[in-house]
Amino acid sequence: YTGCLNVLMAFRQPFLMLVLIKSLAMHLTQQTDYALRVLIYAAINNERLVNIGEIAADYAISKSHLMKVTTALVKGGFLEGIRGKGGGLRLAAAAHEINIGAVVRHMEPMQIVECMGQGNSCLITSGCQLAGMLAGATRAFLQHLDGFSLADLLNNATIAILYRSAPATKPPDGAI
Repeated sequence: YTGCLNVLMAFRQPFLMLVLIKSLAMHLTQQTDYALRVLIYAAINNERLVNIGEIAADYAISKSHLMKVTTALVKGGFLEGIRGKGGGLRLAAAAHEINIGAVVRHMEPMQIVECMGQGNSCLITSGCQLAGMLAGATRAFLQHLDGFSLADLLNNATIAILYRSAPATKPPDGAI
């Protein structure tokens, strides 16, 4: 993408450049997508520990992908991992205390173009305005996400799909 941006900038094609920027800026990695899904699952099933196997089965996602994601969520303080027999995962805080912007910041590299990260070798970096524009767009994107918590992602339809009752329990009051 960086090479394409450089060519479009050199030929002064702002419309095409904006289309390419939009495709770059509006895409979260698969890991972030999975992280948000794991948190939603754990929030809906908050009266018990959940495990990677059940999450993988319900979402039809590879267990090995989820291992990496849950490890990152535990390290970030969003999930708590309980080891041993009967162990599993649970939210490290109440759903209304887990900020979506914070989750995305933790999971995403936020390097939209080469010049925003380490190892930049772009020829026009010294005079280029693109990194500043994209940094501003990224700030606005994250600021918008900062206005939402995990609780905002929970609704009756999602609860009905993902809720798995613990033995001898019923869904939380008002959940469905």
